[in-house]
Amino acid sequence: MKQSGFKVLKALDGPSGLERAKKERPDLIILDLMLPGMDGKDVCRAIKSNSLTQSIPILMLTAKTEEMDRVIGFELGADDYVTKPFSPRELILRVKAILRRKESPLDDQQVIQIDDLLIDRERHRVTIKDRSVHLTHTEFKLLVELVSRRGRIQTREHLLNKVWGYTYEGYARTVDTHIRRLREKLGSCGNYIETLRGVGYRFREEEE
Repeated sequence: MKQSGFKVLKALDGPSGLERAKKERPDLIILDLMLPGMDGKDVCRAIKSNSLTQSIPILMLTAKTEEMDRVIGFELGADDYVTKPFSPRELILRVKAILRRKESPLDDQQVIQIDDLLIDRERHRVTIKDRSVHLTHTEFKLLVELVSRRGRIQTREHLLNKVWGYTYEGYARTVDTHIRRLREKLGSCGNYIETLRGVGYRFREEEE
């Protein structure tokens, strides 16, 4: 990390990591879920519930097989994850991507352009290469939610809550159906919507 120009602060256990986060307020936290003294999920929950630290993005480090930990981490507010073992290059790329999103949030942009895809939020209009794409109100809300949190993994439960207004687990298939229809309508731009099996969806960023 230091070789890439980052100043790195270290904490060897959960409680001290939480205290350093409150005191130093770093630009980003790399959080291992397997921590002594305090579980990583509890650290994440504490960071996101404190007004001093809740805006700090979190990149989780998880074991490859611990799918449920990732789901819980996203529900608690983590921004992305890297599975062990990982390459230093992959970690640096993920960190840089998260920091770019923090510096240039899409949430308040009325017009968003991504390659050939143009989204006009105020006019409720989507075009691809100047060709209009007719989306339902729900499909439009789903696309905007995915794009406004671009590069971040979103669970089905999160999308249900933000787009449909409820979180009942039994309706997760509703999200899958609408994602499939949205991809079909977006044609080649539908490839931007990635499926992370067992977790949710992500609108990917350009190739690094």
